[in-house]
Amino acid sequence: MYAIVSIAGQQFKVAKDQFLFVHRLQGEEGASIEFDNVLLAENGGKFTVGAPSISGATVSATILSHLKGDKVIVFKKKRRKGYKKKNGHRQQFTKIQITGISL
Repeated sequence: MYAIVSIAGQQFKVAKDQFLFVHRLQGEEGASIEFDNVLLAENGGKFTVGAPSISGATVSATILSHLKGDKVIVFKKKRRKGYKKKNGHRQQFTKIQITGISL
């Protein structure tokens, strides 16, 4: 059984007991959260497609930790002009574990 769910503006294919890194979510570590924007669900070869989402379907998850991703360097240069800019950032992520899918 799996589902395609929209979490923080991105779509993920999730299954029970799967670990996932998503954009930073509100909530403390150990808190339980539910996502109700389920776009597609598969259960034993039987597919349910939402228009745009399946009513009554939820995906529950537990927040494991909040962390930062690897550093991304943004370097801009215009040749022969003496223009150089170096900038960078570290993206904030939340690690979650899918605990159940209910239709």
